[in-house]
Amino acid sequence: MQITINNNKYEANVGDRLLDIARSNHEHIGYFCGGNGICQTCYVKVLEGSEVLSSLTEEEKSILSVNLINEGTRMACLATVEKEGTIRFVSAVEEIKEMFKTNPVALGGYAAKMGFEALVKFPDTMQLQAKREWDLWLLLSDVVNGIGDALQMICRAFQSSCCCKSADCECNTKKG
Repeated sequence: MQITINNNKYEANVGDRLLDIARSNHEHIGYFCGGNGICQTCYVKVLEGSEVLSSLTEEEKSILSVNLINEGTRMACLATVEKEGTIRFVSAVEEIKEMFKTNPVALGGYAAKMGFEALVKFPDTMQLQAKREWDLWLLLSDVVNGIGDALQMICRAFQSSCCCKSADCECNTKKG
């Protein structure tokens, strides 16, 4: 099935988490906690196909405000593809990047809005996290893997922006 992430098209399968699809395709998405529904950096705005995704989880309902839910916001680590269809979404980090490029003045308002929406749900979020049972080793492993993936993406970004003109440049040999 077809999925569009940050205006790039990929293939996805029923059962896939949105976070895993984005990560495997090196799409710009947050996931500091490794996909455990803790860090809240994997927010995505579903622009099309919400009906083919899993229903909002109790975790999402505890973390996302009504306003964010009404705007189509989901947590990519908790949302899965449940049936065939077309899905199109943009990650919050990509949305912020685009805002920075096109209308940086709007960043202050966006930050205030997101801060307010998080504050509204803070008691529910804390109650949710306090009730969760943690596998500490799995959590640490997921966080370390998430950090490793982020570092790899940063390295790839710097390698692709190499300005060397020499044919024997390390960047050119890696590309070829």
